[in-house]
Amino acid sequence: MSYWIDTHCHLDAAEFSPDTQAVRARAAMNNVAHCVLPAVEVANFDAVRQLAQAGGDSYALGIHPLCVKQAQEADLATLDAHLLRYRDDPRLVAVGEIGLDYFVPELLTSPLRERQEYFYVEQLKLARKHDLPVLLHVRRSVDRVLKGLRALAKAAPRGGPDGAAWHGIAHAFNGSQQQAEAFIALGFKLGFGGALTYERALQLRRLAASLPLESLVMETDAPDIPPHWLYRTAEQRASGEPQGRNEPGELPRIGAELAALRGMNAADLALATTGNALGALPRLRALLPSA
Repeated sequence: MSYWIDTHCHLDAAEFSPDTQAVRARAAMNNVAHCVLPAVEVANFDAVRQLAQAGGDSYALGIHPLCVKQAQEADLATLDAHLLRYRDDPRLVAVGEIGLDYFVPELLTSPLRERQEYFYVEQLKLARKHDLPVLLHVRRSVDRVLKGLRALAKAAPRGGPDGAAWHGIAHAFNGSQQQAEAFIALGFKLGFGGALTYERALQLRRLAASLPLESLVMETDAPDIPPHWLYRTAEQRASGEPQGRNEPGELPRIGAELAALRGMNAADLALATTGNALGALPRLRALLPSA
């Protein structure tokens, strides 16, 4: 039987605090068998771990580029210590969410541009040290993210039977065909979610339809990146229409849209993308039946 894996979901977000258990239960009813919960700062390391334990899910630990402004140098040592402390926890599946964000103007100027680049590279080193995949935030920063990955792969090659330089996921991928191929060549899967449901997202939809099936994984990034059926314009919100809340339970409908773009059955897409997720995050294999 096929099922879905939400490879990127922030269940610890404040938007879910009133009804987290109900949100996760709805996802399960919609055949979302598993969620990967990435941390964004030291302060929520325990929250994602506890939610993953409670819901039968998995988690990743990392410092998000949007959080580096308030992060301390000591937070890297704290991350290192947590990765060591929980190294035998099968639910710890990656280092993340880490990466670079060149969309937010403040993060493009000194000293925050250099600061987020420093935190990114240091966390890549920790992923290498602890032999864990990475969940990458890549927002208008693909080339620089790739540069860091290549440099670390050269400096610290990883072993393993598959020969891949890295394991992990380029979350919310929205780059070019060439950039997609570069991530795939390094061993990454590409995360697709609600953004592909917008008809105006022409390039993203073309990529989602044409990239090799074995390179794709599914995600919601809930509560962020709502699919088109949940989105309300500023004008609609001003007139009293509430913004829909994105949840992991939306994943099958997002998957159905991707399946339609690819001209395939949604159940077959679920089976394929679940297998891809197990490949990107190898520890998931101990938590789920083989897809």
